[in-house]
Amino acid sequence: MKIVIAGAGAIGFNLAELMARENQDIILIDQSEEVLIRADDKLDVLTIHGDAASVKTLHQAELGKARLFIAVTTSENTNLLAAILAKQLGASKTIARISNVEHLSPANRKMFESLGVDELISPGTLAAEEIDRLLKRASTTDLFEFEDGMLSIVGFTLDSTCPLINTSISEIDKLAKGFTFRGIALLREHETIIPHGTTVLQKGDHLYISTQNEFLEQATKFVGKQLKAIKEVMIIGGTSLAFKTARQLEYQYNVKIVIENEEVGKGFVADLDNVTVIHADPSDIDTLKEEGLEYMDAFIALTPNSEINIITSLLAEEFGVYKTIALVENVDYVHISQNIGIDTMINKKLIAANNIFRYVRKGKVEAIASLHGVEAEVIEFEIHKRNRLLNHPIRELRFPKRSIIAGIIRGSQSFVPTGDSFFEIQDKVIILALPDAIKQVEEIFK
Repeated sequence: MKIVIAGAGAIGFNLAELMARENQDIILIDQSEEVLIRADDKLDVLTIHGDAASVKTLHQAELGKARLFIAVTTSENTNLLAAILAKQLGASKTIARISNVEHLSPANRKMFESLGVDELISPGTLAAEEIDRLLKRASTTDLFEFEDGMLSIVGFTLDSTCPLINTSISEIDKLAKGFTFRGIALLREHETIIPHGTTVLQKGDHLYISTQNEFLEQATKFVGKQLKAIKEVMIIGGTSLAFKTARQLEYQYNVKIVIENEEVGKGFVADLDNVTVIHADPSDIDTLKEEGLEYMDAFIALTPNSEINIITSLLAEEFGVYKTIALVENVDYVHISQNIGIDTMINKKLIAANNIFRYVRKGKVEAIASLHGVEAEVIEFEIHKRNRLLNHPIRELRFPKRSIIAGIIRGSQSFVPTGDSFFEIQDKVIILALPDAIKQVEEIFK
């Protein structure tokens, strides 16, 4: 697949890196020769030096052959114009990164689509929504809902309170009374394991399960996690994401936000209706204590400095804060979150990539998710045509061993299938696959 990416900054570079690993035909456009030299050195991509909103530059990219055009420069106006031009020049699908949330209204989305922009992506809005989801299920470290929560994948750290430690998966299945779930992945130190019946859970493991939403509370109690309602939330940072998050949360929780820059703080006060804004240094732990850190249920670190976010979150954990979330810029940090004590680290680049990646996958892909620290992808496929998938039970379909079916959504119902289950037309099938199994899974649903 030929994919053209405009913008080789943090998001564009990360997307190019991920897609190049998939052996996609990638062209990267940027006005900075320096970032293109870095891309040439590190990635197997073609580069074009120029303005992505220039017709001349876009002609060089031969957009008539492009299946996908992604505009993720730091300029919203450049991204929108580039996507519109790319569509006129023959790109099959166009995606533009934006920052103005007004563009995301249904009416505005429809208007941009008529102009040639097929999809709008706001990394900040996506990250704020993910934080909101994580707070709603505070006992989990990850929560991904499919088809509006008909089926969920949740992550738990198995600590000393977990009654399942030293128990095999087959034994756990017998212990689960009155609800169904499936263990789909284990993160053990830095190794990702797809569990089987003989797999024994160990203290410190990070377990991911799939279950129906109606069973989430039972599953949470089953793994020994306390159910706690979040009421008091502290956010640190005067970033755009901090603002979006505060606005997302302000009518659900009692929110305090600590901002160092006084002028930025005044802007927050003017635009937020139900948030307490505090002018102080967010890296000063004594100040955070004075503002009630130890009485918080959740602490969300969203400053531009990853190290400050990590350190303050760890200190919040020491003071007994139930849920901690830290924004990090380095993708590699995400993989250590479960090992150092922070509940969840989020990265806007990865969140945006998850939303864009479904346009790269073969088959009819409805959604895609990346679990924190796990070297695997969770992909939702739709069975959109009649083929051999419908004629055999699942056990005979030769799914690769390094993949697992997390669940099936059928109409208004969802369930965890057995080997004797059959697929039906229009089923939504949730699959977790390790990297070396993804292509084989794609071919099955192609």
